[in-house]
Amino acid sequence: MKCPFCGHLDDKVLDSRNTRGGEAIRRRRECVGCGRRYTTFEQIEELRVMVVKRDMRRELFDRNKILKGMIVACEKRPVGMDILESIADDIEREVYDSGVSEVDSEKIGEMVVEALRKVDQVAYVRFASVYRKFEDAGQFREIVDVLGGSGRRTSKKASR
Repeated sequence: MKCPFCGHLDDKVLDSRNTRGGEAIRRRRECVGCGRRYTTFEQIEELRVMVVKRDMRRELFDRNKILKGMIVACEKRPVGMDILESIADDIEREVYDSGVSEVDSEKIGEMVVEALRKVDQVAYVRFASVYRKFEDAGQFREIVDVLGGSGRRTSKKASR
């Protein structure tokens, strides 16, 4: 650490203490060159991930946006808030653990869609229809087919 008084590059740490609830470390240092004391703070540098939108705009990754979208998709569905929080946590962790500085909004959307598909099929269809910008009933039929239904039900009489 460079001394703020004389510019000497060697110092010794006299005292270290946790501050900000353990989010940072306060260090009291003494310059070996001039003997003056000064304080430094050490904290984890947060990785900032930018989300690249469809129109190429960029904005900071926001876990709350994912959560809000899932809450809307799960409205009046038997999906607990703890499950949605867990999904949002998992997606956030995956984005930050990837180590990239930018991620496409489409990739995040696909992660949400896949997670909702496992949790609630109605919420999955709701979210996918908005996220993928469905424009006609055929697109709904395709997504229902993906869920395992044929899109058409045959009556018991017709199948005999």
